Amino acid sequence: MAKSEVKLLIDGKRLDGRLPGEMRKVEMKVDVVSRADGSAMVKFGNTVAIAAVYGPRPLYPKYLQEAKSGILRCRYNMVPFSVVERKNPGPDRRSIELSKVIRLALEPAIFLEEFPKATIDIFVEILQADGSTRVTGINAASLALASAGIPMKDLVTACSVGKIEDTLILDLSGIEDNNSECDMAFAMMPSKEKITLLQMDGTLKKEEVKKLMEMAKDACAKIYEMQKNAIKEKYR
Repeated sequence: MAKSEVKLLIDGKRLDGRLPGEMRKVEMKVDVVSRADGSAMVKFGNTVAIAAVYGPRPLYPKYLQEAKSGILRCRYNMVPFSVVERKNPGPDRRSIELSKVIRLALEPAIFLEEFPKATIDIFVEILQADGSTRVTGINAASLALASAGIPMKDLVTACSVGKIEDTLILDLSGIEDNNSECDMAFAMMPSKEKITLLQMDGTLKKEEVKKLMEMAKDACAKIYEMQKNAIKEKYR
């Protein structure tokens, strides 16, 4: 990845005033889509994701069914007005790829074997995009699954880390994402200490990878508490 020509760090601070290891303001809320079995909204700064879960429900046509397990289906989509230049509606190569990435990050947490011949469908809509959309979507989808009462081993918690101007950073914004030397999407089940997603674009030294993973784990621990509080708020 080419080194950025945009000045992203000034006097040790990023363009939005954050320190390298600082997250943007995070907001979470469950049950935001009344017709869904479970739903959630998650904001990381200006990035806004809504996830809706439907199921478990019978899977048709029947030839798609798994006799000993349910299946998880996921659709990630950026709405046309989510970015500065209007995005063409409908699926594209990137949205298809990220749909699979999000599904694979969530599958290890769900007891799919309890729902043979059934499907659980997750729809992730990015209403506003300013970097880190896949991890914001994963956090929202995890909350939506819990809100729907889907049996899970743990919540899945996600964040982004990366490198700009030889500095390791947490929670990339859009301009940082587009001009970074490296960016990494990270997801895990915190109570199990199990990583469910590690996806990197760019090059790093071995020591930098280890440091970024530690930064991501620490951030996920904080996000995990926010997720649990959002679920508790539902029952207050």
